[in-house]
Amino acid sequence: MADTYILYFCDGRSYSNYLNSRTMKKKYMNPYMAGTMLGVVLLLAMFLAGRGLGASGGIKYCIVSVVGAVDRPHADKSIYYSKYFEDGKKPLKNWLTIEIFGVVAGGFLSGAVSKRLRFKIEKSPNISKTRRLVFAFLGGVFFVYGAQLARGCTSGAALSGMAVLSVAGFVTMLAIFGSAYLFAWFFRKNWI
Repeated sequence: MADTYILYFCDGRSYSNYLNSRTMKKKYMNPYMAGTMLGVVLLLAMFLAGRGLGASGGIKYCIVSVVGAVDRPHADKSIYYSKYFEDGKKPLKNWLTIEIFGVVAGGFLSGAVSKRLRFKIEKSPNISKTRRLVFAFLGGVFFVYGAQLARGCTSGAALSGMAVLSVAGFVTMLAIFGSAYLFAWFFRKNWI
């Protein structure tokens, strides 16, 4: 058997690890830069559009549009849905819906520019892909339901609320992160 020689640098990295680190592209943006940019976008949204950011309302408007397209007579008779269609309104033309489409387009553009645009399910090696997708779906359903009850999500109620020093914004942020921290222990086996 031939002997295998590995070249090591004085900091302990092998030559192959050194080459991999030199050829790998930077995967994610600096979190401090990303946070600063998010703050600037939030301030620009408030200054230019007179509104903060929000996402959960956009999903609601998309669902209302689907209900109106599938069964318009039901939507017109319903107390809840009819207010979205009165006076010839079109829910898909609401600014929140346009924002959601912009977020999706921006995500694809960001992934394409950073060469990370591929279908991949990130999960723990201890769970199946199906379990990961089911838990992700259920988490999304609970979060959107909670956002409707709270009249806003992390971006709408928490970030935009905190930006205008609303007490509800601070309470929402504490509740979101506090409950996430509390429940993380129960669901940790899905990630570790």
